[in-house]
Amino acid sequence: MNENIKKYANQMKNFWQSRTKKQKGIYFGSLLIFIAVIAISSLFIFKTTFVPLYSNLSPSEAGTIKQSLDTKGVKSELADGGTTIKVPDNVVDSLKVQLAAEGLPKTGSIDYSFFSQNAGLGTTDNEFNMIKLDAMQTELANLIKGIEGVQDAKVMINLPEKGIFVTDKGEAASASIVLTVKPGYQFSDTQIKGLYQLVSKSVPNLPSDNIVIMNQYFEYFDSNNKNNSIASTYTTNNEVKKQIERDIQQQVQTMLGTLMGPGKAVVSVSADIDFTQEKTQEDLVQPVDKTNMKGIAISAENIKETFSGSGNPAGGTPQSASTTDTGSNYLAGGGNSNGDYQKTDDKVNYEVNRIHNQIVQSPYKIRDLGIQVLVEPPNPSNAKSLPKSTISDITNILGTIVRTSIDKSSIAKPLTNQDIKNKIFVSVQPFNGKTNTATQTNGSLPWWVYVVGGILLAAVLILLLLFLRSRKATNMVEDIQDVPQEEMVHVPDVNEEHENESTLRKKQLEKMAKEHPEDFAKLLRTWIAED
Repeated sequence: MNENIKKYANQMKNFWQSRTKKQKGIYFGSLLIFIAVIAISSLFIFKTTFVPLYSNLSPSEAGTIKQSLDTKGVKSELADGGTTIKVPDNVVDSLKVQLAAEGLPKTGSIDYSFFSQNAGLGTTDNEFNMIKLDAMQTELANLIKGIEGVQDAKVMINLPEKGIFVTDKGEAASASIVLTVKPGYQFSDTQIKGLYQLVSKSVPNLPSDNIVIMNQYFEYFDSNNKNNSIASTYTTNNEVKKQIERDIQQQVQTMLGTLMGPGKAVVSVSADIDFTQEKTQEDLVQPVDKTNMKGIAISAENIKETFSGSGNPAGGTPQSASTTDTGSNYLAGGGNSNGDYQKTDDKVNYEVNRIHNQIVQSPYKIRDLGIQVLVEPPNPSNAKSLPKSTISDITNILGTIVRTSIDKSSIAKPLTNQDIKNKIFVSVQPFNGKTNTATQTNGSLPWWVYVVGGILLAAVLILLLLFLRSRKATNMVEDIQDVPQEEMVHVPDVNEEHENESTLRKKQLEKMAKEHPEDFAKLLRTWIAED
């Protein structure tokens, strides 16, 4: 075993001594790089990553949780001015469960569970009313926190005292609420009204007029304020305008990208949108039979009268004033009349179509549209390298888009070709400030992992190459040593003195005297004593 170790040690020593200074520097540098890569990789692999356990804590809550974590022996860090506690990412879930079982974090507020946990007989009416009010405020605040856009809520409720007599009319309750709204979030008018209704129905005898709601910036939310709906309408209209411009821009950009190539055209679109929503009502009467302009006959009356002959003259005995009129047929006057008489009366009642139309015209009509296009020529240094036919094709494409996009009812007269050209601008010039719009896709691993991996792989390949070269050199040395060497034929010298028994003993004694003088002295004393 020791011989094998010495053998390999000698081989390594001979290999190292046979290398040049440049090769030794490469080997030594590769070894340092390998050690550095291993050290850096170990540092990042075994580094503890801290993630937030709880955020937005009060100082008392943070101190209580910090003390509990120190008792458990868990490493923790404070951040955000002491309002956030961070722990290692591998124990964050288990710690949340353990701390929740311990009742942490304690917010110091009372909810309805207090009554089931601390019910007692020694509580007075005043204490009970205070606990009940505090529990009501806490539950209402937790209910509001669940609304989208609300980070935190503080609720203050004022409940009036009940009258002594039954006939006494109690005063209405009131509530003040302060919301911590997420940055940039805007409540719609419907959400504000819903929030007022939620608070009003959660507290007895609380009208909406007695509720005050504001955010952390002292901005008042009024359910009857029309500014909220105006702001919401403006935001909606602005988003619609941007969306229309964006859609047309993407359409034009795609077409020009196919025609000119990627990155060779920049498009800008500006649109004038009509947001007016009109409601009209029409009361129309139309005949059923439009050809003959007649309706449906629902009733008809036909009367015919005819007369022929002569009339009798007036006659009879006149009655005195004292005589009672008994219905005589006396004719007061008359004359002879002869002839024919005929009368015809036709009456027909027709029913027509009565149409009542309520027309709501859709808003978001494009009243005007402008498209600006910048095109880079194939040779950026020569603007004339782009053929005029291509510019003409781009202009025609844009003109078609403008003509078909503008609402015909929004303009007084049809658009002419000159009107279309005035709404289009095409410029050919080099893009000196071109930016690379290609988006880089980030992988799941950070970039330094690939760098470290590449260095580590290069170091491993270099060491493997050096090991193979050293192994090859060692095998060549062993092969040379294993080659049988030819035995040299010894030719005795003529002048050499031939050894005999006496000369051989003489040489042995001389060697013994040189190497072991004590043994040689003992041998001499023995010979002298025998003589």
